[in-house]
Amino acid sequence: MNQSELISVIVPVYKVEAYLDRCVQSIVDQTYRNLEIILVDDGSPDNCSAICDAWTAKDSRIKVIHKKNGGSGQARNVALDIAEGQYVGFVDSDDYIAPHMYEHLLHFMTENVDIVECNYKETSDDYMLFDEENNWIYQEYTARDALSYHINDTLFRQIIWNKLYRNQTIDNIRFPVGNRIDDEFWTYRVIANARKLVHTSCNMYAYRQQPESVMHGSFSLHRLQAVDAKCQRLKLLQERFPELLSQARINLWYTCLYMGQMSLLHMRADEQAKVFEKLYVTRKQYPLTNNDKRSLPLKQRVWAILSDVSFVTACKLRNCLKIGV
Repeated sequence: MNQSELISVIVPVYKVEAYLDRCVQSIVDQTYRNLEIILVDDGSPDNCSAICDAWTAKDSRIKVIHKKNGGSGQARNVALDIAEGQYVGFVDSDDYIAPHMYEHLLHFMTENVDIVECNYKETSDDYMLFDEENNWIYQEYTARDALSYHINDTLFRQIIWNKLYRNQTIDNIRFPVGNRIDDEFWTYRVIANARKLVHTSCNMYAYRQQPESVMHGSFSLHRLQAVDAKCQRLKLLQERFPELLSQARINLWYTCLYMGQMSLLHMRADEQAKVFEKLYVTRKQYPLTNNDKRSLPLKQRVWAILSDVSFVTACKLRNCLKIGV
């Protein structure tokens, strides 16, 4: 395989000293060798800074940036600003990847393809068994179809690390700074810029499950940032893919229901009040239309009607029935 094209692999690093060596080793060991590996030490208070520096002595392809803590979004932005590769990939510093992952993804980067994604598996250890490279099927998609799958959270999900991106397609799109959740604000915008996208079924990314991670902590107010991201997504769809608006409004409605249910299950009364105030404003700004409701299956249409009558009651009743939680 021609290895003339450079891939920049971006790894934000914070409080992962137990996992960082496994992560970096999996990138260093890639069968595709022409890599620029950018480790961004985001002011990590543990031994990560020294681990990053030690890796620069082992492999000349590794660059390390040390900065004050500003969150993973800011760390990725700093790396994107200096990335020299024609293609960009992201790896979370507690995860690891299959040896042939980037070679496999780059294989599908033909002239009009701008994003390629693979499947991933969850793990709690360092010993994931990845798929063999020839054990896969693939499919090509337009940006419109990929966004439809993205909205339904099936393919081309908001996760950024199981994909390879053409740097030109990312352009000047950057992650929000200061959020606990940042990929949901970023991924749909890059997908919308793509000419073609490819999904390959091969499992090549090991997504480590650890209780300290942002998405595995207890339910808290920062989860409402996902609602903000989906509201921003609606604005983009209005401008560029209006045929997907109904689907996106329905998805936002489901998200609001879920947020309301989870707040009732896991939050104090004062926090619940903040959540439902936020959800009230969101639902008023982006209500389901009559056509949206008619497109729902009968049971879901009933929930839509009930949530219009009393959103809190609908959330409580769904919790009693253990629906969606």
